[in-house]
Amino acid sequence: MPNPGSPEQMRQMQQDMPQMPKGTMMGMLVVLLIMMIVMQFREAIGKALNVVFQYIDFGGEYPVLTLVISGVIMITISTVIRAYMSDPIGQAKSQHIQSEFSKEMRQARLENNLYKMKKLQEAQPKIMAASMNQQTTMMKTMPITMIVILPVYAWVWYFINDTMGGADMSIWINMPWGFADLNSTIWFMPVWIVIYTLISLPIGQLENKLVNYIFLKKRLEEINKGVQ
Repeated sequence: MPNPGSPEQMRQMQQDMPQMPKGTMMGMLVVLLIMMIVMQFREAIGKALNVVFQYIDFGGEYPVLTLVISGVIMITISTVIRAYMSDPIGQAKSQHIQSEFSKEMRQARLENNLYKMKKLQEAQPKIMAASMNQQTTMMKTMPITMIVILPVYAWVWYFINDTMGGADMSIWINMPWGFADLNSTIWFMPVWIVIYTLISLPIGQLENKLVNYIFLKKRLEEINKGVQ
């Protein structure tokens, strides 16, 4: 058996590492296809969604509030979809195992415990395989969530280019770091996409933790009822 950290051990670990499933690549291709379709028909999609979303555009008077509300709607729907299609107990278990494994590996390295490091490295491929299975399950939900997320982005584009007056007009909003023009760009990225993403990400993190907690608690209650 190769020594821990030796080139032979590293090569063996690379051979034992699980390969990316074909389904993951297919999911990424589907997401790319959805993005291309939405970009091609973003005006028509945005106009269709405006039938519902017109109630949060406020006539263009409060663009930041519109971005916040549309971000909350987008994140809420996509988070609930992911929660319904995933296994909260499996995710919690996988995260706990990964955390404990990393903790034990750090301790073994600090103590220079070669025997323990060897045993942990032997178990690492199995742990990585279990983690990749969870990631694959999450990737399977991505095409479905993209069906929700990208059309909302198309509507935000429609909101800025129609309700707010078009791409040739400066749309200034007050942000914590100063004033920003939604129609300008940061390098190659439109400012409205950057700001909309910055607004959506923290909301998404909070909602993701909350929804996962609710679904995990519900699932545990169902298991407890089945045991009793």
